[in-house]
Amino acid sequence: MRLTRPGEYAVRCVLYLSGQDQGIIVPRREIAQAMEIPEQFLGKIAQQLARGGIVEIIQGSKGGFRLVVSPDQVSLLDVVEVMVGGIFLNDCVLRPDSCSRSQTCSVHQVWQKAKAQLRKTLDEATFAQLLEGQSCMDPQLLEKDQIEDVG
Repeated sequence: MRLTRPGEYAVRCVLYLSGQDQGIIVPRREIAQAMEIPEQFLGKIAQQLARGGIVEIIQGSKGGFRLVVSPDQVSLLDVVEVMVGGIFLNDCVLRPDSCSRSQTCSVHQVWQKAKAQLRKTLDEATFAQLLEGQSCMDPQLLEKDQIEDVG
């Protein structure tokens, strides 16, 4: 599995929103600039995230996006599956009936195990945890948030 560009941008978007106070509406332009996502593309990504129940899109001059689930309740798996669908490593895992040997094939069993481990790893990685560690967010943005929290 290779994460698509929209999937990567969706992860960046949710990561940025996770770093904001709960319920805050963040302008699309702010997210796009901070996370280096083309602004028009971000709108399309947000639509998928909204259909998946992860963000809400607010229209109008004071509009933008807001996270509708707590960062500790949304995982990398949630975002990836909203953007790319189910995770599979090859056709025999996606469609077991495509191969008559799937039930007895030792390679199929390895693919199944790898899929399960990948899903587990992504599901255990919440956005709250991701914010605690080193992040792909611009260090200046993190410092700015910390200064604003103090002052």
